[in-house]
This record gives sequence, structure tokens and C-alpha cells, in this order.
Amino acid sequence: MPKPRKALISLETTPYYHCVSRCVRRAFLCGLDTLTGRSYEHRRQWIVDRMKQLADLFAIDICAYSVLSNHYHVILHVDTERAAGWSEQAVIERWERLFSLPVIVQRYKAREALTRAEREAVSELLNKWRERLHDISWFMRCINEPIARQANQEDGCTGRYWEGRYKSQALLDEKALAACMAYVDLNPVRAGLAETPEQSEYTSIAERIRHFKRDHNHTDEADTPTGLYPFVGYPRQEMPKGLALRLKDYLELVDWTGRAMLENKRGYIPDNQPPILERLQIDPRHWIYLAQHFESKFKGLVGASYTLKAACRRLGYQRTPNLRASKQLFA
Repeated sequence: MPKPRKALISLETTPYYHCVSRCVRRAFLCGLDTLTGRSYEHRRQWIVDRMKQLADLFAIDICAYSVLSNHYHVILHVDTERAAGWSEQAVIERWERLFSLPVIVQRYKAREALTRAEREAVSELLNKWRERLHDISWFMRCINEPIARQANQEDGCTGRYWEGRYKSQALLDEKALAACMAYVDLNPVRAGLAETPEQSEYTSIAERIRHFKRDHNHTDEADTPTGLYPFVGYPRQEMPKGLALRLKDYLELVDWTGRAMLENKRGYIPDNQPPILERLQIDPRHWIYLAQHFESKFKGLVGASYTLKAACRRLGYQRTPNLRASKQLFA
């Protein structure tokens, strides 16, 4: 039985979440429909553009994404501190770029005289909007609703376009985050749509690689495309906000993983494995398995066994899900 969303997303437990939205109709989200010969490739860019727009408005960062024919993946980082630091004017401006403002807020913005009750009503609204602007459910809603309207208009039909409930996984630690990012970035390779990560269109890894090639400084901050959460290197004092990995190490790891997955030998692991696996303390064979089966192997919470148990205690779970797989793959 599915758990309520509040039991799956706890920002006190982790700010990182893997979300998946799938089409409900046989009609394609993107790609080429072989039955009709009609191309929906342009819809992939709709998704990417919308995600980037929302990342600029929400206190939510995009760590990785991939857009496939009938679904898309996105790994999100929720920055509650950034949302808390916004002024009231900043909250209004961000919300106004998404929705129409109520008349009372328009009057407040125009600095008209308001009664005490009206000011309290405005304050209550702004607090609600601030919460929503770092809420994953609202972020996903603001992606899916406009895309559904555009697709329905283009298809000349009405009705539901997405499955009613997006899927989410809480990524509890660095191992889970790195494995899930590789899983998402290698989706087209795993599906046989691309031979290498840099050839996989509409993925964060391809975008990072293109940006990396164009940038001659090759620093983690400089190599971050607009709208993506930066790699900031390994944990240290005065750590800036970003992914606690080196971009070069991650690109090497994803490239190695993709090549290993394309080998036709069961259990094949090349000898030149990246040293980042040693730092993450993940067995190379387990890593390849995670890169192929991450979404199906874990439900809800993902991480090492001790982080799983701590998260379950915080969330009030009576049992610890995924514990056996966690002990095996993240030991």
C-alpha cells in the first residue's frame, strides 16, 4: 500500500530526492511514435526548459535529470535556508511569475493602506507561498500541469496526461546520491538510445560534459551549466553549497559505468575502475548493479543501513524497508 507523501519526504532526514513522472496515455511524452510516425522530440525541451525555470524560482536545485519517451527523472536538492532568507517582496515576485496574485496582495505590493486583519491575511498567504516554494510536490506540479496542457492542446484532446502520483525516493547519504545520479544520467545508455553519456540527449550528464568541454578553466564551479546544482569537491571546512564530489571524478565514473554496462559479458568489470568507488566504499560489481536497477531495487528510502534505520526512527516507521538490499549493495 502506498505511503502518504508526508511519510516519504522529510527534509529533516535528507534534502535530496529522486522523482519520476510517467505518462498515463499511450501517446508519447517525447520521442518518435513508431505506430503513427509522428515525432514528439520537441517536448523533451519543454521539460528541460520548465525545470530550469522553476529551479530559478523555487529554493530547489536540480542535481541530475533525464527525459525519455514516456517519463522523466529528476534529482532535486531542497534548500530550506535559502527559502527562509527571502524577503516578503522576493516571495511575492517569485509567486507572481507562476500564478496570479490575489487582489489583497496586489494592494499590499502597491503599498496601499491595509487594515490589521488584511495585513495578517497577507502575512498568512506569504508564509504559505514560502513553504510551497521549497516543496517538492509543488515543484513537480508546476512542471507537469503546464506540460499536460501544452501536450493536450497539441494532440487536440483532453483528459489526464500524467499518472496521478509521481514516484519519489529519499536519498539518505552520499553513496545513495551518487548511485542515483549515475542511474539517472545513464538512462538513455541503459535503454540503448545512446552509446556514451555525452551522446545521450536531454540529460544533465550530456549538458555538463558540453559545458566542461567549452570551459577552459575546468573548475567545478565554472563547469556548472545554468540551472544545475554545482559539484564543489570533497567535504572540507567552509564547504560551499553543492554536491560533495569532484566533477572530473563523477564524469569519469559515469563514463566507466556506461562502458561496463555495454559489455556483453555477465558480471564484467573492467580493471581500470575509478578511484572514487574506493572513497565511496562501494564494490564495483554492486555499483554496476545499482546503475542498472536503482529504481526497481529500492522503494522510498535509499541509503546505507545505519542511515536507513535513523530515517525510519525519525519518520516513525515500524519496520525498515530496503534493509537487506542496503546491507548488500552499500556495505
